[in-house]
Amino acid sequence: MTDPLPNGRLTIVGLGPGDPDWITPAAQRALDEATDVVGYGPYVARLPDRPGRTKHASDNRVELDRSRRALGLAAQGRRVAVVSGGDPGVFAMAAAVLEALEAGEPGWRALDVRVEPGISAMLAAAARLGAPLGGDFCVMSLSDNLKPWDIVEKRLRLALEADLAICLYNPISKARPWQLGRAFEIVREVRAREHLILLARAVGRPDERLTIRTVAEARAEEADMATLVIIGASTTRLITRSGDAPPFVLTPRSYGAGA
Repeated sequence: MTDPLPNGRLTIVGLGPGDPDWITPAAQRALDEATDVVGYGPYVARLPDRPGRTKHASDNRVELDRSRRALGLAAQGRRVAVVSGGDPGVFAMAAAVLEALEAGEPGWRALDVRVEPGISAMLAAAARLGAPLGGDFCVMSLSDNLKPWDIVEKRLRLALEADLAICLYNPISKARPWQLGRAFEIVREVRAREHLILLARAVGRPDERLTIRTVAEARAEEADMATLVIIGASTTRLITRSGDAPPFVLTPRSYGAGA
């Protein structure tokens, strides 16, 4: 094993949902200083080629292999940026890198490893819509790649019964075409027909689309893997605006009699 060098560094950064303006200055500095950028292909492709920086792109389901490669490069004295979309700590590469570090070479624990926060898809979507996460909320992934589906259903049902607003990541894919439909069935068992479901697709990109539905209207076919789904709480409501402006979505901070 190569001993870690003093100038080796690994920084895990979030690129935001898509708009370059949503990359934080700290994340941009890490990218500017990096000798190597490691990440999922489409995220790495968002960064321009430049002399002195090597890009290492890989497929979506090899997070631990990607993390081990990044740690190995940092152990050679490289300045490595591991990139995620959104925030790297939300269903993304921060956890994967730390899992690889925990199980990997003992010397990796001496490396300078940092996590820089980013703007998550849920925060970008909420900002576009108004304030749907103004009250208590939770965040879940509908993917069952790393946890059994019965746990997903249990957590969703309990969050619904607690009357939280719920953000759903990874709602649907070609490999998992049925799970969002099943999630909506559970929503309809717990929430009233007039309660709100929000579909925020590709927020911050040219093909951005925001859709507001009731529980009765929502259909899984309107979502894809670029969509963040927000299930409103019972207190979530619309504030109409003048002219053709879309309504604001509000989940108030107060709950109960004052809501």
